[in-house]
Amino acid sequence: MHAIDTLLDIMSRLRDPESGCPWDIKQSYSSIVPYTLEEAYEVADAIAQGDMQELRAELGDLLFQVVFYSQIAREEGHFDFNDVIEGINAKMIRRHPHVFADAEFESDEALHEAWEQTKAVERAGRKNMDKDGAEGQGSQLDGIARALPALIRAHKLQKRASRVGFDWSDVTGAWDKLKEEVQEVEAELESFADSQGQAQQQQLQEELGDLLFSMVNVLRLSGMDAEQTLLKANDKFERRFRAMEANLYQSGKADLDQLSAKELDEAWEKVKTNKSDK
Repeated sequence: MHAIDTLLDIMSRLRDPESGCPWDIKQSYSSIVPYTLEEAYEVADAIAQGDMQELRAELGDLLFQVVFYSQIAREEGHFDFNDVIEGINAKMIRRHPHVFADAEFESDEALHEAWEQTKAVERAGRKNMDKDGAEGQGSQLDGIARALPALIRAHKLQKRASRVGFDWSDVTGAWDKLKEEVQEVEAELESFADSQGQAQQQQLQEELGDLLFSMVNVLRLSGMDAEQTLLKANDKFERRFRAMEANLYQSGKADLDQLSAKELDEAWEKVKTNKSDK
């Protein structure tokens, strides 16, 4: 028996109504989504750490999630794991005519354009259906999953809209828009400080959301990825905060919550000026 067949058999036995695992039996598509997302992030973390043994293990955990969904779908008569494999095989062959057929492209840009056109055709074949089951009007934004992390989804929404010309001509326009959003946030902050009511909070949240969305535009048009940029900023903050903790501990100040804001600021600035942390 091949390894994948063994895995499929394990999953089937775990879901057996009579002899399976009670936890696995009661799971549904939606109930295991959080675990799928967690496993995907753990794969990303293993890659970031350069830990190949951990990556091997995490990829196995992620594969198990695919098998889990496929088993539930098989029980309900929708599809099975083999259908999933056949589907992705067909998609990869279809999207790579320069590898599996005789297509030729003059440049990477032409290749990318053909890739996007193929995806657009695929999306057109999956147009939204209205309540009566009739074919509805498709959108350029179809297929961008709502479950994506917000920064990644913002980037994808902007990039997709850009394909039909709905975009800034360059990063300068996006930067000017960002400054406009900053002014609107400042105005809402003043209003919120005066009343702090629920309506003011909701309006402030909306303006802050617009500001974040505008920042993604600036990064995208600068050739950067917002999610990766924030990940790097998170890592830098964590590294510096841990260094600050270590410095304070060595100086006999282990209880950070007992320090004044001024002492914390001074300790933070000391870490920031460290040439080795750039």
